[in-house]
Amino acid sequence: MKKIYAVIIILLVMGVSYFNEVLYNAERSVTDRVTIEPRKVDSRIKLLAIDEKSLDTVGRWPWPRNIIAELSDQLLSKGALAVWPDIYYSNKSQNPAEDQAWEQVVAKHQNLFLPVYFDFQTRKVNRQVVVEGLQKPVIPIDLKQTGHINVIEDDDRVVRNVMLGISHEETRVPAISVKLANLLLPTDQQLVWTEDNHWLKGKTPLPVGPQNELYFSYATKPLDQSIETISISRVLSGEVDPAYFAGSVVLIGPYAMGLDDAYYTPTSKKLEMYGVAIHANVIQSLLDEKIYTRASHPVGLMVMVLLGLLAYFSMERVRAKWSILIMVGLLTIYSFAEVIVFQTLHILLPYLYPVLTIISVYIFSVVSQYLQERRERGRVTGIFGRYVSKAVVQEILSTKEEIKVGGVRKDITLVFVDIRGFTPLSEKMEPEDVIKILNEYLDLCSRAVFAQEGTIDKFIGDGVMSIFGAPIEQENHPERAIRAALQMQSEAGRLAERLLEQYGRSVSFGIGINSGPAVVGNIGSQERLDYTAIGDTVNLAARLESNAKPGQILISKETYERVKERFRVTALDPIKVKGKENLVEIFQVEGEF
Repeated sequence: MKKIYAVIIILLVMGVSYFNEVLYNAERSVTDRVTIEPRKVDSRIKLLAIDEKSLDTVGRWPWPRNIIAELSDQLLSKGALAVWPDIYYSNKSQNPAEDQAWEQVVAKHQNLFLPVYFDFQTRKVNRQVVVEGLQKPVIPIDLKQTGHINVIEDDDRVVRNVMLGISHEETRVPAISVKLANLLLPTDQQLVWTEDNHWLKGKTPLPVGPQNELYFSYATKPLDQSIETISISRVLSGEVDPAYFAGSVVLIGPYAMGLDDAYYTPTSKKLEMYGVAIHANVIQSLLDEKIYTRASHPVGLMVMVLLGLLAYFSMERVRAKWSILIMVGLLTIYSFAEVIVFQTLHILLPYLYPVLTIISVYIFSVVSQYLQERRERGRVTGIFGRYVSKAVVQEILSTKEEIKVGGVRKDITLVFVDIRGFTPLSEKMEPEDVIKILNEYLDLCSRAVFAQEGTIDKFIGDGVMSIFGAPIEQENHPERAIRAALQMQSEAGRLAERLLEQYGRSVSFGIGINSGPAVVGNIGSQERLDYTAIGDTVNLAARLESNAKPGQILISKETYERVKERFRVTALDPIKVKGKENLVEIFQVEGEF
C-alpha cells in the first residue's frame, strides 16, 4: 500500500511541474518536431524579397518610398490579387512627394494593404500579452485595408502561433495573414471574426486561445524555396514582368541580414526566418487547415496519471529486469500516439512530462523491488542464519528457484545427536555452569554441521537435529552428514577430557544417521512456522540415536549403501526399533578411507 502512495507523490510532483511548465523550453523543443509539416505552398502566394542583391542594385535601406509605391501600383494594375508591403511607415518622409505617391496608390487600389502595429507591455502577464495601443502608418488609409503584423514570440523566443485578431478599446484589427488568406479562400470557407469574439472558418469554429492565438504548422524552413521568392530587383529592372503576378497575393518584405525582421521558428533554432516568410506560412496554414491546439492542462494531467498508473501496475507484476521492457514499450507506444493524435485530431499532447512520469515510475519500481529484495534477503538470513552456514544462506539467496512455503518431498539425510552422561554431570554443577557447558557442546555441533553446509533443524534439550540436502539440494548429503558426525566425535573428545579433570565426570555423543525421503519445509500454523522435516526417515534417525552408545555413530542400511565406498563401517547386529515390525540393520562408522 505504501508503494501506491509513493506513485501518487510522483504523479503530484510531475503534475505540479506540468502546470507550472517547469520544462517549458525542453518541452517545446521536443514537441516542435511533431508540428513541422513540410508541404507544397500554394502557387498564388509569392514573395518579393528585398534581398542583398536588391540592396546592391537600388542602394542602402531605407529606399525612397515611391519605389515600393510605384511597384505596388504596377503589380495591382497587371492583375495581382493583392499586394502587401511588410514595411511600416511610422513617420512622414522628408520628401512629401514620396508620401503623396503612396496616398494615390492606396486610394486607387482597394486590394493594397498596409501594416498596422500594436504596442504591447514589455512583460507578459500569465504568459499573455497586454495591449497598450495601436500604431497606424503615416499614410492615410482605411483600417479595412490594413492588418496587424505583430509576431508573438513564446518565452523561448520561438514563433509558433499567430494572433488572428487584436482588439484595443473599440478597435479590432485582424492579422494581415487573415486578410490575405481570405482573398485566396472560397467565400464559404473564409475566416470570420464574430461579434462575440469567436473565430470561424466558414461555419467551423477555430481552436483559438483567449487572445485569439492560433497554433499553426510551418510548411517551409528558413530560406526554403518552397515559397516562390523573387528578388525585387528583378522586377524593378524589368527582368520579371509585373503581369507574372496576376492572380497572386504578393508579399513584399525584408529578406536580408541587418534589416531586423527575422525570428526563430520550430523548423530551426539556429537559422532565423524572415518575417515576411512567416506570414506566408501562416497564410498557407489557414488555407490547408494545418492548425492545431495544445492539449489543455486537465487533459494532459489525465494522460500523465493514466500512463503513470499503467506503468506502475504493469511493472509490479514482473521482476525488475523486465520492467525496462515495459518502460521502453510504453515510451514507444506513447511516442507513436503523440504523432497520431496530432495528425488526426490536431491536438498536441504534452510529451516530456508523461515520458518523465513513466521513467520516474520505472526508477521507483526498480528501487522499491531492490529494497524489497534486500529486506527479503535480510528476512531469509534472519530465519536461516541461525540454522545453516553462511555459505548455505548465500546459496539460498542466490538460487533462481523460489523456496516454496509448505512441505516439499526431498531426499535428505538426518543426523540426531545426544549428549550421553550430561544429566548426572549437571547434578554436580551450578546452573550457570550447566548452561555454559551445554552451549559449548551445542556450539561444537553447530560448527561441525555448518562446516559441511548442513542445516540445524532444532535443539532438543541436550540434543541436536540437523538436516543435510535441504533447503539446498546436495548430491552427497550422506557423506556430508557422516563427516559432520566424525568432526563432532573428534572435537567432543577434547572437551570430555577437560570436564573429566574439572568435575570428575565426562560426557560423549551418541549419534544416529539415516537417509531417505522426507517432507521438508515450513510446517506449522499461520501464526507459527518452523522449518523442519517429518516422515519415517526422520523417525528412524531418531531411533538410531537413542540406540547409539556413548561415542558411537550409527547409520542405517540406506545410508550405508550410499557411503560404503568412502567410509570404514562395521556391521552390527540388527535391532528392534519402535514403529518397525522387522529388525533394522545398523552399521557403526569407524572413520573415512
